Amino acid sequence: MTTEPRLVEVRKNVLKQNDIIARALRDRFREAGVLAVSFVSSPGSGKTAFLEKTLTLLHSRYRVAALVGDLATENDAARLGRSQVPVKQILTGTVCHLDAAMVQNALDGWDLTQLDFLFIENVGNLVCPSSYDLGEDLRFVLLSVTEGEDKPLKYPTIFNSADVAVITKSDLAAAVEFDEAAVLRNIQAVRPGMEVLKISAKTGEGLAEYLEYLERRCSSSRAGAAASN
Repeated sequence: MTTEPRLVEVRKNVLKQNDIIARALRDRFREAGVLAVSFVSSPGSGKTAFLEKTLTLLHSRYRVAALVGDLATENDAARLGRSQVPVKQILTGTVCHLDAAMVQNALDGWDLTQLDFLFIENVGNLVCPSSYDLGEDLRFVLLSVTEGEDKPLKYPTIFNSADVAVITKSDLAAAVEFDEAAVLRNIQAVRPGMEVLKISAKTGEGLAEYLEYLERRCSSSRAGAAASN
């Protein structure tokens, strides 16, 4: 009879410790003037392809690095390394999400003042990552046109924990008969006012607007760091 209260208490303690580390990370990022951006999504949403394109496009003008989480393999880190930016893999083992301590440990040896952007790719999962603050400034939740328009209704917590929704693989929308109006209604139903971007890493649709958004946020982050120093 005491099992459930015990589990609830343990979970509260774990999340409390995570939040303490996340706050410390957020302070570090802001003091360094680096914009920390995380990506969350279900498996197969095109998250790694989107991040690879992001790193490649930003690399010529900004100092960029990435952390990438996965349960077992280092395949994603190897792929992202083609963008010629520093990349570290975080292997989570049986854990289905990243937490703030994993991010903190992975940053060991990196001078954050030498970065403009730090990207964090979470494990493919729309449930567990919603509970774990990583200290990021921005969280993007990705939804591909192949996944179905009801994903926001099925997983409202992850959309409520994110800042921007990104519809990926837009080049396949016609082929899969994607109902854009329906998914936009569903996103607004669970997170009214949420900004939504439509992207194709393959054709480049929406990438210019997305990069402009990131650059504006990066400028604000650096201005804030300069003011505090």
